Amino acid sequence: MRGFRIRRALAAAVALAAVLGAGGWAADTQTPVTGPPPGSAAWTADTSLGRRLPDPATTAPDGVAAFFAALAPAAQDALAVRYPLVVGNLDGAPVALRYRANALALAAERTRELARAADPARTPQDHEAARTRAERYRTLLDGGRQILAFDPRGRGQVAEVYGDLAAARRTAVIVPGSDIDLLDFDRTADPYGTPAGMARALYEATDRQTAVIAWAGYTTPVGLGLDAATEDLARAGATRLDRLLDGLAVSTRPQEPATVFCHSYGSVVCGLARPTPDRASGVVVLGSPGMGVDSAAGLDPRVPLWATARNGSDWIGDVPNVRLLGLGHGADPTAPGFGARPLPATGSHGHTGYFAPGTASLAAYAAVALGRA
Repeated sequence: MRGFRIRRALAAAVALAAVLGAGGWAADTQTPVTGPPPGSAAWTADTSLGRRLPDPATTAPDGVAAFFAALAPAAQDALAVRYPLVVGNLDGAPVALRYRANALALAAERTRELARAADPARTPQDHEAARTRAERYRTLLDGGRQILAFDPRGRGQVAEVYGDLAAARRTAVIVPGSDIDLLDFDRTADPYGTPAGMARALYEATDRQTAVIAWAGYTTPVGLGLDAATEDLARAGATRLDRLLDGLAVSTRPQEPATVFCHSYGSVVCGLARPTPDRASGVVVLGSPGMGVDSAAGLDPRVPLWATARNGSDWIGDVPNVRLLGLGHGADPTAPGFGARPLPATGSHGHTGYFAPGTASLAAYAAVALGRA
């Protein structure tokens, strides 16, 4: 019997490799963006205030919050102007100050990209890439958008807030899956497959009572290759998600900690983060390939876990639920024995349709986000 189980697991691992695109993995492998934001070395060396500035790499969000609480508004603003990429990505810093810092950082990066686009020493491909990024930065600067985080490194990371994060009684965070970065954060094609589209839909579905964060704050897999089948990127993302949730707990005053909605590979990130009650009031997974645990018992039982029923056209159902030889993400959260609370998916279509208006899944998500589930 034991030999049969091993053979079955090996067969499932082979099937997983086939489903996730064996043969083209090396080209898709991503290096996660980790560590403190650009400008941190100059920030930590700055003594202009007569005191040490909080080290972005080692200071917890509550320490960051205490530091800024002791500063006059003018001093806070001076730091945002001098170090926009640091302040804009500093969990625990005042929310409004981060919005201002990220607007400054986006404007500066746009200027740099426009200069690259006109640089005769660069290739036409470089010029096109620079123009694309410059346009991306312009759209993020338009219309008073509330950018909570912005990091131009790698494929780029960004987080945007819908609603009044400082005053909202309840908050939610959208954690996306593969193929999401600075350029694909809010694409118009397949909008409900992007964190921005999901966040907008949830914000409206709660009658704008819940502030929602569209968080593209980690390096996601590209395509369906080795990165999507393993936990390396999710593990790096979990560290960043933990810090975001810690920062929200000290820089905002919601009625309860955020509800975290985890789509596809993002549910692996959430499972490895293992949110605690001081960080999250609930976790919702949708289109999930697994959470990196064998059952809900592997997570904090004090944080309610909901799993959305998988619609019949979601291809994620073809991915075997295994963990073997470093491949796969474990048990299916929608399985009755996993231990998650079920949510309906009636009306949703495909892997990215769970937040579409009019679906039973979006209605259920709104109820969870409002604390009415």
